[in-house]
Amino acid sequence: MLQCARRTYLARVIPSRALVRGVRPLRNAGGTAPSITLVRRTDEHGHAGRAYSTSAAAAEDPVPRKKKVWDSVDEAIAEVKSGDVLLSGGFGLCGTPDTLIAALAKRKDVVKELTAVSNNVGSGELGLGKLLYTGQIGKVMASYIGGNKHFESLYLNGEISLELIPQGTLVGRLHAHAAGYPAFYTPTGASTAVEEGSIPIRLNEGGMKAGVAIPGNKKETREFNGRKFVLEPAIAADVAFIRAWKVDEVGNCIFRYAANNFSSTMARNAKLTIVEAENIVPVGSLSPNEIHLPGIYVDRIVKATAPKQIEILTVATDANATDEKPQDPAKKAAIEQRHRIARRAAQELRDGFHVNLGIGMPTLVPEFLPPGVKVWLQSENGILGMGPYPAKDEVDADIINAGKETVTLLPGSSVFDSYESFAMIRGGHIDVAILGAMQVSQAGDIANFMIPGKLVKGIGGAMDLVSNPDKTKVIVVMEHIAKDGSPKILRECALPLTGARTVSQIITELAVFDVDRGAGELTLTELAEGVSLEEVKAKTGCDFKVSSELGKM
Repeated sequence: MLQCARRTYLARVIPSRALVRGVRPLRNAGGTAPSITLVRRTDEHGHAGRAYSTSAAAAEDPVPRKKKVWDSVDEAIAEVKSGDVLLSGGFGLCGTPDTLIAALAKRKDVVKELTAVSNNVGSGELGLGKLLYTGQIGKVMASYIGGNKHFESLYLNGEISLELIPQGTLVGRLHAHAAGYPAFYTPTGASTAVEEGSIPIRLNEGGMKAGVAIPGNKKETREFNGRKFVLEPAIAADVAFIRAWKVDEVGNCIFRYAANNFSSTMARNAKLTIVEAENIVPVGSLSPNEIHLPGIYVDRIVKATAPKQIEILTVATDANATDEKPQDPAKKAAIEQRHRIARRAAQELRDGFHVNLGIGMPTLVPEFLPPGVKVWLQSENGILGMGPYPAKDEVDADIINAGKETVTLLPGSSVFDSYESFAMIRGGHIDVAILGAMQVSQAGDIANFMIPGKLVKGIGGAMDLVSNPDKTKVIVVMEHIAKDGSPKILRECALPLTGARTVSQIITELAVFDVDRGAGELTLTELAEGVSLEEVKAKTGCDFKVSSELGKM
């Protein structure tokens, strides 16, 4: 587990409602400023509640009477039609609008050929997966496919269209339309398949061997201050399905922990935004300080009835527990190898660093932080200050990491939406990003998201994480060779690139390399115990220099 002691974090309660302060007061007819008061009101059932208003507002009650709450979910979604662009909030199964999705699935004979826009496409028949199984989606615009084998099979067999979009670019394109911009420039995806448009949107029936039906979209580029940027068009949507924690009757929304993710940006984007609320509260019940999404963006509100789902339930292991089953020697060796790599990577971190860890082996790194070193872990779904896995009684469906695993929050942590998260990342505010890879080149190119025609995991946030390598050090941790014995460190990557000249250091079970991204050269700096220089040369697919101060891992 993480070196930082696992404890129940202290921030699990949304700050108590407070009076509005620091606002220039309105003047009433007599020229005096009305005081801001906390008014006690009762709802239609006679239950007492709080309302925030000025004394003048309390007396005159100038709030418009129109409310946005719909009693029927089916009626609320009745205007969704075939061919619509549908935004679906959520990250994995966290914050997914399952009540609205289930209602739309009942209209499978009426509503078809939807373009679904979401970070991912559900898990099995949960989330957007339900609409995949009903055959209502014709095209998906997403960042990450992950383990959704059904969708992967549909795409690889030419039965559905897919536009793979880097996660930060996806939320950026949604934000652009919401803010009135037709397009924006981003460093993410420059000199990769995203710029080149080389990832097919749709294959012919029969898959890759039958050819490409719809090619990818080649992007325009431009240089600013010596860096290449890609021009990305805004995404405009017809409908947005959103889930929120607390919503008042005029649409002001509060999201809970990491359940915000794409939701607030999507809500701002669409012509028609429908929110399913876990709690619908009277107008004035929410402090203005708490609102994440102002009601102006919300058109309809329904009661959320679908239960929350957890895609990957992960809990802390009992330190005192013993495994009575004998461990397979090969499996044990593989685990020890991964731990050696993670332990070496941990030595690159300094106390107070802001660090983003990729899925898989990188998540092991915090277990091996040196004494006295504590770091702030950032997760691209909207957490800064991510803690270890929870105890069984601490599991919270709204607190997950980028790998969809349940986690905790440390004291001093913060949560935010995906747009904010990727501003941190692209802006170079993350000190170190540690990622896995399928291939890395001697110039620091990295490939880690797909094998054309065979494997489509998705880009996720990786392209964004490597988009500012001058400010964010990118470290790759991986096995030195592939399962078939072929080198993973090459002169040039054969797979589609995640980033060009972005990696600064490579750590494997055999060695450590520093990368000169400018010169396109590798320097061997450390050898693992018992590993010879000849073995590393034999298993590396490119030339490299050897440091005059060659050390031991």
